[in-house]
Amino acid sequence: MGEFGERLKAFINNRWVVFVAAIWIQACAGIGYMFGSISPAIKSNLNYNQRQVARLGIAKDLGDSVGFLTGYVCEVLPLWAALLIGAIQNLVGYGWVWLIITGRATPLPLWAMCFLIFLGTNGETYFNTAALVSCVQNFPKNRGPIVGILKGFAGLSGAILTQIYALLHSPDQASLVFMIAVGPTMVVISLMFIIRPVKGHRQIRSSDGRSFSYVYSACLVLAAYLMGVMLVQDLIDVRHSVIIIFTSILFIILLSPIVIPVTMAVTEEPRSSIEEALLSEPQKEESGKAAESDTEVVFSEVEDEKPKEVDLLPRSERKKRIAQLQARVAQAAAEGAVRVKRRRGPHRGEDFTLTQALVKADFWLLWFPFVLASGSGLTVIDNLGQMSQSLGYDNTHIFVSMISIWNFLGRVGGGYLSEIVVRDYAYPRPVAMAVAQLILAIGHFFIGMGWPGAMYIGTLLIGLGYGAHWSVGPATASELFGLKSFGALYNFLTLANPGGSLVFSGLIASSIYDREAEKQEQHRHPHVGSFLNNMLTLDEPPKCEGAVCFFLTSMIMSGLCVVAIVLTLTLVHRTKPVYAGLYGKPRT
Repeated sequence: MGEFGERLKAFINNRWVVFVAAIWIQACAGIGYMFGSISPAIKSNLNYNQRQVARLGIAKDLGDSVGFLTGYVCEVLPLWAALLIGAIQNLVGYGWVWLIITGRATPLPLWAMCFLIFLGTNGETYFNTAALVSCVQNFPKNRGPIVGILKGFAGLSGAILTQIYALLHSPDQASLVFMIAVGPTMVVISLMFIIRPVKGHRQIRSSDGRSFSYVYSACLVLAAYLMGVMLVQDLIDVRHSVIIIFTSILFIILLSPIVIPVTMAVTEEPRSSIEEALLSEPQKEESGKAAESDTEVVFSEVEDEKPKEVDLLPRSERKKRIAQLQARVAQAAAEGAVRVKRRRGPHRGEDFTLTQALVKADFWLLWFPFVLASGSGLTVIDNLGQMSQSLGYDNTHIFVSMISIWNFLGRVGGGYLSEIVVRDYAYPRPVAMAVAQLILAIGHFFIGMGWPGAMYIGTLLIGLGYGAHWSVGPATASELFGLKSFGALYNFLTLANPGGSLVFSGLIASSIYDREAEKQEQHRHPHVGSFLNNMLTLDEPPKCEGAVCFFLTSMIMSGLCVVAIVLTLTLVHRTKPVYAGLYGKPRT
């Protein structure tokens, strides 16, 4: 019984258990991706027009992105409490919406419905933040893969929830709202006490590489499987029994990563506290690099005297050179030649608060490219139906499904490849973000040109580029500005999505589309006055056809992605010493 108790304790405190639980939470956390599926039920049951539905969509976007309170809550409360708050918000928000559209509750005015949608979707920010904060702290040396996998599952959750809803076989669309209100809430409450830091830096094992390879394999299998299932269900009418089989296989794939901690608990001997302490010394030394850097640079004058190439030296040599400079400055201070003052505030690579990070140029060099590139990618995602229709494609669902899969693979692949960059070459992680921005620029160009088949290529490139941003960006923020306030930093980064979408989609894309549609409408009815023309199209807004509809918008977004590349490469140049210090001398 004693050995069983030790193994059970080791299993519960295994960082891989926390990671797998976080994957399951993220797999149902993408509530905002389901709005397009529930909005028809809200529209029909409450007799809303399209403009009112659009306002609900804005409330959803704000709820999905505004997470300042979330970051603060994750700093002052246990992560299980943050998850509980998110679950309650999700249940109350979408649960109340379900009660209203099914006639079980009194209808509310539009502003109140917007608040309920905001409240329910905002619960997602607690799920995302708690999962990321716990796992990044438990895997401090694998931030890229961790963020990429978790954000990937969040992006794929819409497809997962849609497949589960297909299993219910309910003709009532309102039941989807009920599933969104109750399903994620039950999953999060059942797992919330598992999501926590468990001193993961002490649990580094030689088998971690194989474990990550297994998770990556499961991710690829899941993406390919969902793509195949969506194509089959879209092209042919399958029986409900087949849908049950499809969904059962989906659950098996989702549950498969639990094999990793179970295998560890069965095959590995539990470590004693003394062994844990001994084995954790190298990790303590590694994780303490940022703290030790406080002693490396004591006087601000050392920064003035220190040559730039010192930061690129191996750690032992760098400490030796800085110690020599310290001694020279101290001697000069003793002789009255200089007045020594201590440098205030953290250095890059140490723990920043959000307020401290906001006054750093490096933070804005990370955030502004995010607005330009990620915002442009989200604009394509939001307007994918109109874009494909304008180019003559009747079945727009295939592009929505495809970009969801490519988005997932971009997030997983971006984290994996960026980890190779920093781990094997000690080169700044943002260079991977610059590559993603180049991919986005090419994708916008293809869609703008409207060549035959260009929509498929553009969807592939934009999905990959957009997804990669959401694995590389948060990992970069944690490396440059520390883990202490990572929740607040991450939630500030997410503001890039609504900010960029507001400019690109709300101002640029919609204005250009409407202008081109009006031109085409006037060309179709050249002898009809503007008043009569408006009367003719009163029941249906004018539609634009051809590549011209989004050509200028795509070219603008492609050009701004190039601007984002320049800003990101500036950040790469500025942070080379930071990554050289964090990840050591690159391999030769």
